Amino acid sequence: MNFNTNISGLQGVTRDLVNELIAKAKASERGRVNYNFHPTLEDNPHRFLNVMCRGTYFTPHRHLKPPKAESFLVLQGRVGFITFDDGGQVLETHLLSSDAITASENATLGIDIAPGIWHTLFVISDYAVCYEVKPGPYVMTNDKEFAPWAPHEGQPGTAEYQEKLRLLFEPS
Repeated sequence: MNFNTNISGLQGVTRDLVNELIAKAKASERGRVNYNFHPTLEDNPHRFLNVMCRGTYFTPHRHLKPPKAESFLVLQGRVGFITFDDGGQVLETHLLSSDAITASENATLGIDIAPGIWHTLFVISDYAVCYEVKPGPYVMTNDKEFAPWAPHEGQPGTAEYQEKLRLLFEPS
């Protein structure tokens, strides 16, 4: 079936769409791409695919002002999910994996995070496809608060910080 939102109001998550987004993420300078199902940034809730390549960096952040919960389901691949205290110490790590339902390893298919929790993602597989939901609207100036104790995307020190995150899931 071909999905046409202009006629049916349905949007499919198809293999063709996922493959197209993986190619776009691989070609992206940031190593990731979003595909929004919500038509505008003012919509509530926001629903989107986040396709991420290994090596992309998410500055640890939280959604506190305004408070926003966030949910992730891993449709393909493996992602490390990390929470921190206010000083940047790791509180919890969770392996999120599309294999969680059938695998015997200690993995989770998805996670729901309350507002105000410092967190980041680390892509373990070559790429990962997540379905995310969080409240809208999106306002760039207050969507997230970046952690003062971690390097911001594009700043010096991100490679070393990512290596510390990697070791949480792939000890040498």
